[in-house]
Amino acid sequence: MSDKEKFMHEAIRLSIDMMRSGKGGPFGAVIVKNGEIIARGFNQVTSHNDPTAHAEVVAIREACKVLNTFQLTGCEIYTSCEPCPMCLGAIYWARPDKMYYANTKTDAANIGFDDDFIYKEIALPLSERNLKTEQIGRADALKAFEEWAQKKDKIEY
Repeated sequence: MSDKEKFMHEAIRLSIDMMRSGKGGPFGAVIVKNGEIIARGFNQVTSHNDPTAHAEVVAIREACKVLNTFQLTGCEIYTSCEPCPMCLGAIYWARPDKMYYANTKTDAANIGFDDDFIYKEIALPLSERNLKTEQIGRADALKAFEEWAQKKDKIEY
């Protein structure tokens, strides 16, 4: 078994074991740096009452703690399923070097985890989305952005 297969096997094992234990849906992820697993994550949405506790997000949070950084440059993420829009966004923000996945988003949709509506919503103008959206307070909020733009000791990300 290659290293890639070994790491993916671990992500899949997590997805199965944690699902069977009742901790969440059938999703697992691992993050690898220098050929070693540095973080594991599994779906904890229902066990933690946290809609953001997807396997990839949990693994990213753990890896960032382990490495004491907010970017995962030099890392790879292995996930048992093609990431949902939230997780994909988190993966991009974390900036790993590469992502590997096993099941597809179509496979997930076939068992009731259909994220396609989110992909479609994102492409729509705000006025056409199902989530009613209204902008308020921009003038006040811009003050934070103006201050950030001038901040000399900011840590860019």
